[in-house]
Amino acid sequence: MVRVVACYKWVLDDADIRVSADGSVDTSRAKGKISDYEKGSIQAAVQLAGDCDGTPVGLTFGSDDAQASLKDALSRGLEEAYWAHGDTAGADGAVTAAVLAGAVRKIDDASLVVCAEGSADDFARQTGPRLAANLGYPCVSSVVEASISGSTLTAKRRVDNTLEIVEVELPAVVCVRPEFAEAPIPGIKAVMAARKKPTTEFDAADLDGGSPRVEVTATKGAVVERKGIQIQEDTPEATAHALVVALQKEGVL
Repeated sequence: MVRVVACYKWVLDDADIRVSADGSVDTSRAKGKISDYEKGSIQAAVQLAGDCDGTPVGLTFGSDDAQASLKDALSRGLEEAYWAHGDTAGADGAVTAAVLAGAVRKIDDASLVVCAEGSADDFARQTGPRLAANLGYPCVSSVVEASISGSTLTAKRRVDNTLEIVEVELPAVVCVRPEFAEAPIPGIKAVMAARKKPTTEFDAADLDGGSPRVEVTATKGAVVERKGIQIQEDTPEATAHALVVALQKEGVL
């Protein structure tokens, strides 16, 4: 049976990350979660699997803490989960894509791989295209709609202000934008059922991720200074006019 593979990433919850005035980043209290973008790509994989009577499965590359993601992923409609277990410290898009490609090759009948356009932590938008290059599959990015008929995938891409419709033959990799699918919150039954679904662990060291091309030397948070300008006029029209004038003065418009 055809498998539709949803690649997802376990990231730190940005709501728990604190940025100091000097730009230093405190992640000591941040818990892990499936990236919000990848929750959407999981839902996209579930929908596309329905088009071809396939089986939606999940795939993640991560260290020990990523194991906690498996039950959450399975509660979102996936039938199986695969975990490439390895140290992700220093792993850039090239290493991640190579490891994921190695894992996809081990999954029987993996005819479609679905990635998010980018992950919530760095949004580098490299993993999907690099994964396709490693596999030798065509890649369709910036996808907002897609469907499968037979062995043909038809996708609608949003490129700036333009919509482009393309067709590719499977196997393929698609990178979906957040508007492709809204990820529902799993219900109690789905969460309970996830405990009985199969998981498979791969040793990432056996998947030949290679060496990173990029080295992160420092991380600083962006600090935005807000002026706190308040606009209070008698009518909505006057308020809108005053807002436009203020934005023009700031050089925004």
